[in-house]
Amino acid sequence: MTGRRGWSVGAALRMVLLAVALIWTLFPVYWMLVTAFKTTLEIFSLRLQLVPAHPTLENFVEMWTGVVPVRTFFANSVVTSGLTCALTIAVSVLAGFAFSRMQFRYKQPLQLGLLLAQMFPFIVLLIPLYLIFLRSHLLNTNQGLVLAFASTAIPVGVWFMKGFMDSVPLELDEAARIDGCTEIRLLRDVLLPLMLPGIVAVGVFAFLDAWNNLFFPLVLVTRPEGRTLPVGLLYAVDSRYREDWGGLMAASILASLPPILGFVAVQRWLISGLLAGAMKG
Repeated sequence: MTGRRGWSVGAALRMVLLAVALIWTLFPVYWMLVTAFKTTLEIFSLRLQLVPAHPTLENFVEMWTGVVPVRTFFANSVVTSGLTCALTIAVSVLAGFAFSRMQFRYKQPLQLGLLLAQMFPFIVLLIPLYLIFLRSHLLNTNQGLVLAFASTAIPVGVWFMKGFMDSVPLELDEAARIDGCTEIRLLRDVLLPLMLPGIVAVGVFAFLDAWNNLFFPLVLVTRPEGRTLPVGLLYAVDSRYREDWGGLMAASILASLPPILGFVAVQRWLISGLLAGAMKG
């Protein structure tokens, strides 16, 4: 009886701690959602309102069509993140295949270089990248941002894909070559279908890394119309528009939607890919 009561008290305490942690984590998200649907008077009211008394979409309309060009920021983020995702997947698959299945000169030093590249914080790359892009006329361009984003995502993607390909038995390669498959057909028809979860995981990582990146577009883009969503929101907060908290919360919801919807769409492949990469990489 004592043991059962002791277990019940312990379980209740754990549930209380879990509930507190859950509220602590989710309340800022809830407050963002609530504020986005409040009127300006409700936002600046001294009385605490956990639920909007008069829900409105005015903040979303003003955010999308107002003075601050959130539509442009959103489009820039979608384009650069999507292209970064595609470039990272393409390079990671091909490089992972080469490191896993081929023997060539300087293979080990190249792999070591990729590993070392992950040890440095990407902020260290800002000044060298700025000088390179300045001489290459890539400043204030989406192409430059894509290359900058990919420079941090590709090393991780290559190692992930190499670990995934290493887990595929070499007997499949030998059987495919006996049937007359070239290296390209081997990769396309045999390995790629098996690596779909890993490809999805690499793509999601690259997209989120580019979508949430603040420092690269902050340094490499100076034109207001070339800003991505994180930089646009930063300038919106630190400007004469900073009192429009409803619009900022609406823009923050907009910034959160693509990653959330993307995760929901590919979660089945993403989870299996991450688990496989963790066990095999």
